[in-house]
Amino acid sequence: MAQITNPNITSQIAALANTGTIDSNAIVQLLNSALPATQQIATTGTTGTGLYKRFGEFDKVNAKIEVVTTGLWSNDSGSLTQFFTSSNQVASTSGKYYWNVYNLDPRLSEVEDIQFAIAYGHVDGSGSVSLQNSDEALLPSKATYAQYKSMLLDPTLSKFQFDNSSGIATDANGIYIINFSRNRYREKMDAGNWSLTVSGSNGYFTLIDNSGKKFGDTLGLSGNVFKVVSGSLELGTQSEATIKNTTETSTGQGYGAFYPDRGIIVLNAAAIGGLVGTVRDGGGASLGSVTGNLSILADQSNHKLLYHAISASYNPAAGQGDFQARRTENVSTQHFFVRATNREFNYSNNPTYLAADGTFTETSFNTDPQTYITTVGLLNDSNELVAVAKTSQPIVKSFDKEVLIKVKLSF
Repeated sequence: MAQITNPNITSQIAALANTGTIDSNAIVQLLNSALPATQQIATTGTTGTGLYKRFGEFDKVNAKIEVVTTGLWSNDSGSLTQFFTSSNQVASTSGKYYWNVYNLDPRLSEVEDIQFAIAYGHVDGSGSVSLQNSDEALLPSKATYAQYKSMLLDPTLSKFQFDNSSGIATDANGIYIINFSRNRYREKMDAGNWSLTVSGSNGYFTLIDNSGKKFGDTLGLSGNVFKVVSGSLELGTQSEATIKNTTETSTGQGYGAFYPDRGIIVLNAAAIGGLVGTVRDGGGASLGSVTGNLSILADQSNHKLLYHAISASYNPAAGQGDFQARRTENVSTQHFFVRATNREFNYSNNPTYLAADGTFTETSFNTDPQTYITTVGLLNDSNELVAVAKTSQPIVKSFDKEVLIKVKLSF
């Protein structure tokens, strides 16, 4: 903001104030007489010679909140049908705890992105080599279970619990975790808008959450918690999501829980194993039941079982896996109404606008000066540019045309 130190201007403003009635047009004229041409204030009813125009009281709409939902995967895609791992990450120490899943093959692509991570946890450390069998045992399955238990559960709970077919919370010793990074789900995952296809020797099955019908919507330590169920989103229809089963038939146990505010899906290993059956790797070799190998003779890396169930490698000829997911954000928006009245912004300070002798380069402008609006700049009180908006095409401006441009600023 410019500072005016001219005593004549300040005394005239004081004189206006002493009259008891202040004419805003007179104030603007006084200010413009002291301001350089590039900082003058354009006024309604006269030709605006300045580059800047201050927004009026009704030119801004603040504090608008919009809910925006976009695809969770790379490039804002809502569906992921290809799943790859990195041999380097799998073979590293971190591979004992989790596998990163990519959208493209890291061996062939330089633009692959991590989409999510899969981990396996067991409350007693089963599935990991024990200290009795190795002095270098890390007990990754026990560490994983404890990590997510402390992150997601109330301190009074010692184990993850999922409702069985009788509606009774039942302990789950083994769990799978599907974890999305913060930059992937941002504010939170969109409840009721994800589905995961898993496959194995028992066929193909789709898992969703039960938020579509608002069954069991509870608020816990980690925000909203929904049940993982078997069903269909019914995309492309006006129908609500269809819930097929809330528990796995053979075990009678619940499938898991969904934490949208944390970007985490926890699956009950026993229920998922009963649902899917056994899986094979990409070469066709059997890896066993998705319930998990509980041997403590060596690290089993049971998370590979869920990875292959998701990637549909058990029977690739039957089709690809499919993981659909979206995220949702509350986006704050401001709307600015940029008004150029008929007597404003009809002249340009572009050096090509005028010839050397001060006449218009385009002779038709002598009787009908025109400009073409292509850019709107939003500035603060120090005339610092803070945002720029571009029009889709140049907008002609002249004395017989007025222009109203709405600028939407989201953050």
